[in-house]
Amino acid sequence: MTFSSIPWARLRQRAGGIAFALVLNAILLLGLFTLSPSFEPKKADDRLPVTFDVETGTKTEQEQKRAPKAEKREQDEASPPKQAEAVVRPPVPTEKPVEEPPSPFPFLTMSRDQMASADIGNMPKAAQGAAAGQGDSAAVAGPGEGPGGVQLFNAEWYRRPTNSELSTYIPANAPPEGWGLVACKTVDHYHVENCQILGESPLGSGYARAVRLAAWQFLVRPPRVNGKPQVGSWVRIRIDYTRLGDGLGGDEGAMMMIALRRLYGLTVIFLVVLRAS
Repeated sequence: MTFSSIPWARLRQRAGGIAFALVLNAILLLGLFTLSPSFEPKKADDRLPVTFDVETGTKTEQEQKRAPKAEKREQDEASPPKQAEAVVRPPVPTEKPVEEPPSPFPFLTMSRDQMASADIGNMPKAAQGAAAGQGDSAAVAGPGEGPGGVQLFNAEWYRRPTNSELSTYIPANAPPEGWGLVACKTVDHYHVENCQILGESPLGSGYARAVRLAAWQFLVRPPRVNGKPQVGSWVRIRIDYTRLGDGLGGDEGAMMMIALRRLYGLTVIFLVVLRAS
């Protein structure tokens, strides 16, 4: 490469740009140094430091008064507490009961008031209603009469059945008079269930079956033992039947009345079913 082959025109252009950049940087640096704050060292304070010395003087009068009290309090706290002196009281003399000589007779001695209070004839008699509500239910003669050998109690009505409730189940050829006897198990709400025939009179009259069929309408109080109701116990229920005179002659009138009653019952059942549907 020769000296004449160097591109001087291009170098001049680049040299001018480089010179301009250097001048601009120098101006910026000069401006920064001019605007920066000057750091001057602090001047030393020629004044001498002032110190104060507190002299220990005599205690004030209040401090002198408080000192003995504080010492006395410390002595009181340090001293052990005094034990309370035991007070000796004289024993109280006890009176010995007077021993009575044994009675020569083995009898119980009672005063006049005790004899009067023990007289059962002067005791007030309980009302019949209270005895019926709080006593025990009367049981039939001995256990084993009920189904499976269970004990039976005489039934006590909570509500007696009406004639219309009983007459629906009377056989058409039943005699004018008779009775039916059944045994039933008491359940909640004074109802009975699982009724079984025990007997009837006359035999074959169908009165016992009529009582068993009508038992779902019965309301019977449960038996009581020691004043407590025994729900689930068995009771015996007897219904006596007596045909009243109705102006009709013989068996035909009785059969007519029974038929009318059955018709009435069927009519009531039909109306209930119709209303429910």
